[in-house]
Amino acid sequence: MVRKFLSRFRRDSVTVLRLEGVIGSGGGRLGSAPLSDAALAPVIEAAFTRGKPKAVALSINSPGGSPVQSSLIAARIRRLADEKNIPVIAFVEDVAASGGYWLATAADEIIVDPSSIVGSIGVIFASFGFHDFLGRQGIERRVHTAGEDKSMLDPFRPERPEDIERLKKLQTVIHDNFIGQVTSRRGEKLAEQNLFTGEIWVGQGGIDVGLADSIGHLVPVMKERFGERVRFNMVKPKRPLLKRFGVAAMGGAIDAAASRVDDHAHWSRFGLQAPR
Repeated sequence: MVRKFLSRFRRDSVTVLRLEGVIGSGGGRLGSAPLSDAALAPVIEAAFTRGKPKAVALSINSPGGSPVQSSLIAARIRRLADEKNIPVIAFVEDVAASGGYWLATAADEIIVDPSSIVGSIGVIFASFGFHDFLGRQGIERRVHTAGEDKSMLDPFRPERPEDIERLKKLQTVIHDNFIGQVTSRRGEKLAEQNLFTGEIWVGQGGIDVGLADSIGHLVPVMKERFGERVRFNMVKPKRPLLKRFGVAAMGGAIDAAASRVDDHAHWSRFGLQAPR
């Protein structure tokens, strides 16, 4: 009798795990905190264990980054989802591309906004070449290695064909791993066309090719499934300590500026600005 009475006031809960930003292993920058497995491990653990949630909703807004960190984070989410038998639904905001889409594949279902960008299933390496500039300035580059391949892709000397070939082989392995993740998680939902060229799709286009399941937004979808009185518990990584207090030493300010430039490069590939 008491149990029935109390059940009237009991509300189901959904944990919202916020995954926003570039994915990378660097954790020492004062001005930013890239998404990494080490930083997210306690947050992901809390998402699946705190409050006995009916579901975990991934709120994703990421242009990608490190393939290894993407794989580690997605695998951790999947392990806990299977262990706790809790469904995971990914909600894409501006973008879940490249490594950001890898994170989305950890979910049982991917829901997008009509203008969300998904895809970019590929691997990219970008650099600069400075050897001509050094030559014009009369600067001599001196490098001494034990092992002929230790200076592979050195930006201060001309590219070597063997270095490019070696890089392509490395990229192929990572690309194959990415493809394996997508095909294993999305299965028969994927269209027959080649989806692994680095192409991107927007909203309904992503649904049409099987990279997403439906259009919708987190709160109304979760209320529809778990009732109007469902409780949302937000979990997300803590901001860097000095950033929370608005404090930055000169070195930190310079590092933060470099971080913002790097972040901007990731977001600008999709015509977007990095979140502030």
